[in-house]
Amino acid sequence: MAAALELFSTRDAEDVSIDDVASAAGASRALVYHYFGGKQELYVAALRSAAEQLESRLRPQEGGRPIDELASGLRRYFDFVEEHAAGFAALLRGGPANRTGEVGEIVEGVRQRLFRLIQRQMGVQEPSPVLRTTLRSWIASVETAGLDWLEHRDVERPALERLLVDQMVALLGVAAANDGEVAGLLHRLK
Repeated sequence: MAAALELFSTRDAEDVSIDDVASAAGASRALVYHYFGGKQELYVAALRSAAEQLESRLRPQEGGRPIDELASGLRRYFDFVEEHAAGFAALLRGGPANRTGEVGEIVEGVRQRLFRLIQRQMGVQEPSPVLRTTLRSWIASVETAGLDWLEHRDVERPALERLLVDQMVALLGVAAANDGEVAGLLHRLK
């Protein structure tokens, strides 16, 4: 899996062959085909593995203000990004042709679970449309920030994490001006 993730994250999936993966993993081509019927199955399995690793890192560690839990979750998120750069990049850069079907379902499944996790941490049962849009926008921002940080690494990680927490607060502030429910939530979070 690690070899496949590394190759898929650094090259277009179309440019990676089973032979490339087998060679990088120190395995035979036949063994790779035995476990994964083809390149697409291997690609999907590698992405699923990366998604499961990320989600296991983000399980809540209760006990604190929701904004502190958000900051803690971001640290664990960026721990994963840093330690599994190839898997993270492969998960989010699946390419336009792979945004449908199983790959799209994996990526969207991670996003939905992250959304529900943040929602629970904020103590929200059913988010208003404004809050739902705000949280989903923030998740997309975090994903983009992670990819940008991997590419450039010109912002210190703790500063980036603080920036993203501040962005959440700012987004909630804007949402609060448009939704009384979010205004109450923002007051409880601070």
